[in-house]
Amino acid sequence: MRLPLSLLVIAAALVAAFWWWLGWPVPMASFAQAAGDRKLECVSYSPFRGAQNPLDQSIRVEPWQIEEDLARLAPVTKCIRTYSIQHGLDQIPAIAERHGLKVLQGLWLSSHREKNRAEIDGTVALAKRFPQVITGIVVGNEVLLRGELSAVDLGAIIREVKAAVPVPVTYADVWEFWLRNRDLANVADFITIHILPYWEDIPIPAAEAGAHVESIVRRVAAVFPGRDILVGEVGWPSAGRMRESALPSLSNQALVVQDVLARAGRGGFRVNVIEAFDQPWKRILEGTVGGHWGLLTDAGRTPKFVVGEPVSDHPDWPRQAGLGLAVVLAVFAAAFVSAGAGRSKLAPVVWVAVAVDALAAGMLTGWAAEKIMVESLGWGGVFRGTALAVTAIAAPIIGAALMVRGARPPAFVLALGARQDRAADPLVAAGAWLLVLVAVLAVQTALGLVFDPRYRDFPFAALTAGTVPFLLLAVLQPAGPGLRGPAETAIAVVLGLSAVFIVFNETPANWQAVWLTVCLVALAVTLRRVRVAPGS
Repeated sequence: MRLPLSLLVIAAALVAAFWWWLGWPVPMASFAQAAGDRKLECVSYSPFRGAQNPLDQSIRVEPWQIEEDLARLAPVTKCIRTYSIQHGLDQIPAIAERHGLKVLQGLWLSSHREKNRAEIDGTVALAKRFPQVITGIVVGNEVLLRGELSAVDLGAIIREVKAAVPVPVTYADVWEFWLRNRDLANVADFITIHILPYWEDIPIPAAEAGAHVESIVRRVAAVFPGRDILVGEVGWPSAGRMRESALPSLSNQALVVQDVLARAGRGGFRVNVIEAFDQPWKRILEGTVGGHWGLLTDAGRTPKFVVGEPVSDHPDWPRQAGLGLAVVLAVFAAAFVSAGAGRSKLAPVVWVAVAVDALAAGMLTGWAAEKIMVESLGWGGVFRGTALAVTAIAAPIIGAALMVRGARPPAFVLALGARQDRAADPLVAAGAWLLVLVAVLAVQTALGLVFDPRYRDFPFAALTAGTVPFLLLAVLQPAGPGLRGPAETAIAVVLGLSAVFIVFNETPANWQAVWLTVCLVALAVTLRRVRVAPGS
């Protein structure tokens, strides 16, 4: 009994230490002095909350909602940038005036001429009504990037708006599109460029993002000497999938924003940070990462970090550690109960395997829960998230119970076969169903990352927690006689080939992708060791 109890204590201690380390705040002191505590020059603002979605044409934001938001923003910024006058956003200048905020007014353009005409007329009227509040008009946002208007048509609209309003007029797009359409600078009063290091064709890591922004500003300034240049969008996501070495996280968001602000202060260029509040609706278009660019959260409307103060990437780590410790106890309890009176006769290697299973589950279950809560979108996302949660929690527990019985990874046929082929033992049947579930989730994840990867997340924590117990079963017991299951073999091949492509496509710099592919390969190896009767 001493060995399993000792291993239980060790596993619990390591889980607690792991979460203490993972939740340790990242210092930001070096930027506090440079950035100071001055207000932001400007920040992008959209008032949509929760399920509100500007893609739904019936949505109209109530004024009280904007009032609440601007009351929160007034102490931290001098200006807000908007993108349209639709959905009640035409109320913003009047409310901003009451809170002492300036507005960089957006005029949304698309390929729909009638909607464009309504936007133009309405924005011109607002600019004439609030000339002391609206400091400039952004005619079109990334419309060239989206390919919805030509540069010639865009230039004509800019000229029309300039002739009608008493404030400066600009156009906003990714910086490369200004270099490709230099004639637009002749019609704009100032140049508004977007620099989003995370979304660059070659993604920029957070530590280098500030220097990258500064270098692009200088590059554009060299092309347009003497022109006023505004960085109209710059920021970093706090959650979502990695792109090469560009990792979304709370600490990286704080790092990038503070570094850029410090460089802007030293370099004398203007910056508009994207964005004020998280916008969940953007996840429809851009995946998880799209909804997490806000400096403030969506639900609580609270700041994600304080300038100059350390930032934890896992602020809820004590609860996650508690969940991990509970799973460790559950794994060992399942092993004790399943072994019964014969637990003292088990080989030490079996208890070591149980401890490894418990350690992996304890470390990863809380992480998986955090990612599932962030990454689940819509009913499909909730269903998939629930399935991932089941694998992360149930597989280690059932796997430990099977380990002490000397079982091998259960074949799919024990869950999905004809009635006479299914497992009579409920524990073995549960293991078979869980292995099927892990395999299905792994294949769905792998094929998604092969054929449509840009906005897909890497559920490495949940899949690893679900894979490790079956891999340990495969290692503990020889494959034995019997045939390889055709379904298991086919899935193993798909996972192996997908893993190679994912690493090649995402590059080894993406540790989330590398971790996931190691998990996929481990599951493929496990499935190749599954045997169907008579060896099962």
